[in-house]
Amino acid sequence: MKKVLFVISALNTGGAEKSLVNLLNLFDYSKYKVDLLLFKHEGAFMKQVPKEVNILSIPNTLKYAFKSLDSDGFRKISSLNAGFRRYLGTSYTRLRYHSNANRGKQIRWNTFYRKAIKDLPGEYDVAISYMHGEGMYYVADKVRAKKKVTWVHNDYNADGFDRELDRPYFAKFDRIVSISDECVKIFNDIFPDFVDKTICIPNLTVSSLIKKLALDFLPNEYEEVRAAEPEKPILLSIGRLNGQKGFDVAIQTAKVMQDQSINFIWYIIGQGELKEKLQKQINDAQVEDKVILLGIRENPYPYFYYCDIVVQPSRYEGKSVVLDEAKILSKPIVVSNYDTVKDQIIEDSEGIVVPLEPHQIAGAIIDLLNNPNKRLQLSDYLQKHEYGNEDLIEMYYNQIN
Repeated sequence: MKKVLFVISALNTGGAEKSLVNLLNLFDYSKYKVDLLLFKHEGAFMKQVPKEVNILSIPNTLKYAFKSLDSDGFRKISSLNAGFRRYLGTSYTRLRYHSNANRGKQIRWNTFYRKAIKDLPGEYDVAISYMHGEGMYYVADKVRAKKKVTWVHNDYNADGFDRELDRPYFAKFDRIVSISDECVKIFNDIFPDFVDKTICIPNLTVSSLIKKLALDFLPNEYEEVRAAEPEKPILLSIGRLNGQKGFDVAIQTAKVMQDQSINFIWYIIGQGELKEKLQKQINDAQVEDKVILLGIRENPYPYFYYCDIVVQPSRYEGKSVVLDEAKILSKPIVVSNYDTVKDQIIEDSEGIVVPLEPHQIAGAIIDLLNNPNKRLQLSDYLQKHEYGNEDLIEMYYNQIN
């Protein structure tokens, strides 16, 4: 039985995290013993990890590097200087690299964390960093394994990492996986020396489970809207509240639509570091009755199922799990024209692709709201196609075997 380790920072509601949970729920545990190392035991997907997976206790030096220190933690700083290095490193990198968080995390690992964090005990047949970044650095530097694999879930060119700092880390991995052909091409253009060990494996999406969960309940928020105004259109966006997802542009779009007296309500599901900033933007734009930040929802699929349009105004993506889930539930989609979108959306058949500009996004949404036949045409096309891909788990097994 092969011993496999997966490493990821936490199980918050992101595409990579959801893909990993899907993978773990499809795994054949008669053939593999699976450990999962999280830097933080938190996230809405924690409850979805199958019981066969052994979630490791967080090693002390790793815990004090990534978790807030309690009073006990402060007493241990002298012996576990990862806690001290965490605060020193975070303060320095936020000040020095405040406009580029990923670059700051690279510097923090190399300068402050690498020497303070101890090696993970034991040895694995395969160690897998399921996200590029600090998880990858940890697997490269601190895990003993016969084979190492790392995932790159985004357009590498858009993530702001220092290529020369990453190059020696990628060199330590036997396989580099990205999630779309375009993402692989972008990565290989940047790192041509790693072409031979870079492959594409799409995120796993289980359509039967998504369709089942979508019927679990009618969201209370939707029920209240329908009770007051049965014909009021409901828009939905899902993602981390960070710069990548473009929710600042969504708020500007809502303002444009409100100024044109369009009737709608727009829910955004997600959490992240921009929550307060986005809420202030909503208040300043006076669209509090139009744009609602819902926070995390453990089961977001009823929110998909009962909405009218899914809007994704991302600045960049790898291969969006949100779009796959919207397609499985046959929802009309409006999405921004980031570099990799055409790997996932057939324009005007599976969704409407527009520039990331408030007036253009608003125009596409308004056009769909005014044309129910166009919405029906998009939904009919999606309903006739299968977008689940659980059969691709064999590609994952191939990397382990």
